Amino acid sequence: MAGSANERLMAMRAFGSFALAALLFLLPAAALAQDPPRSGQPVFDRAVELVFDHFHDASALGRFATAVRHEIEDAGAPLNAESSNERVSKAIDTVLASLQASHTGRFQQGTIAYFELADIFRFAIRNDLRRLFPPEGEVSYPGIGMIAQPSNGSLFVNDVYDGSPASRAGILVGDEILAVDGAPYREIASFRDKVGQTVEIRLRRNAGSEPIAVKVAVEQLRPLRTFEKAIEASVSVTERDGKRIGYVRLWTLSAPDGIDIVARELADGRLKDVDGVVVDLRGRWGGGPSDAAELFVGDTPTFRLIQRNGEATLANVRWQRPVVGIIDGGARSGLELFAYALKTNGIPLVGSRTAGALLAGRAYLLPDDSLLEVAVSDAVIGDNVRLEGVGVEPDVPVAFSLPYAAGRDPQRDAAVEEMLRILAGG
Repeated sequence: MAGSANERLMAMRAFGSFALAALLFLLPAAALAQDPPRSGQPVFDRAVELVFDHFHDASALGRFATAVRHEIEDAGAPLNAESSNERVSKAIDTVLASLQASHTGRFQQGTIAYFELADIFRFAIRNDLRRLFPPEGEVSYPGIGMIAQPSNGSLFVNDVYDGSPASRAGILVGDEILAVDGAPYREIASFRDKVGQTVEIRLRRNAGSEPIAVKVAVEQLRPLRTFEKAIEASVSVTERDGKRIGYVRLWTLSAPDGIDIVARELADGRLKDVDGVVVDLRGRWGGGPSDAAELFVGDTPTFRLIQRNGEATLANVRWQRPVVGIIDGGARSGLELFAYALKTNGIPLVGSRTAGALLAGRAYLLPDDSLLEVAVSDAVIGDNVRLEGVGVEPDVPVAFSLPYAAGRDPQRDAAVEEMLRILAGG
């Protein structure tokens, strides 16, 4: 990509903050000349209407309309006002998939993603927050700070938020989830009405091994605050070959204080005196400011504002020592732009390809209070670089297999080895 590092960063900064507050994109009048097909099912029809009104790519609306008509006219199970919730959900998922775009999907209240996105997009649904989350409109859910992912008919722990109850209880990434209090695992329902209590989670750590039981405290989790705590709790320092290597995981850029936490740790905290830092971008959501990577690639100096009483406030932090990034499919949206900025500034990336999910999304409430995210703007870096559907490739590819990983993290291990190579002058 042509241009200096500063020019590239200026182009990224001009892109703006795209996941927290995306602008409405007006489709050409020709694209809206006809009303969208209607089924008589209010949730489905509202989702279709919102896509027609706000989806960023007018050229995709033709195939979207075809998919909508196919669902409505399905000979085996036509969609109408009497359709089951399961049928409606399948139909919405199918028509949204026809758009072949990231930042476009429906999220229901029984999922952790619903609560996390409600907090990220709280401004877009601000008029309904008190009704949805009484009495003060603070988004929260009962949980333990663990995300599961299906694989081959089983559920495996995919993420454990640093500092969470699940982390403190010793649950590891790769553990198979068998049951919670003797019942099948459900993201929200398994912990409802159990805040302040403990639950017993039965896990299998290794293939074919006997199950183990773990007691975990249930907390009322506020999503963005949970992410901030996880970012702060992730910070660690290890010593290898006489070198001190720092580590921090950016779970999302959407948390208001997330980047500031990292900046403080670099300037005055646990990472201040390390020889190099491994920045883990294997996140949960993107969002945040598009210039966040300047913390590691910007060339303005670190400075403080000092008051008469001697109290100093950090005004600008720039890390000037070696950096290695870790990426995978969890690096998406703002984190993907972060990864791109690191790579174009010569910082090595370890892991696997990023999600290829760089559009600007906005959330809307549907009649059943589920959330619909719609990609309302395209995202272009510099002259004509698009990461949507493409992603960022690692410089050091390292595979990761989730089932029964037992907490092993070959991508993080490889990032540490890469840092040692850099520090040794290799």
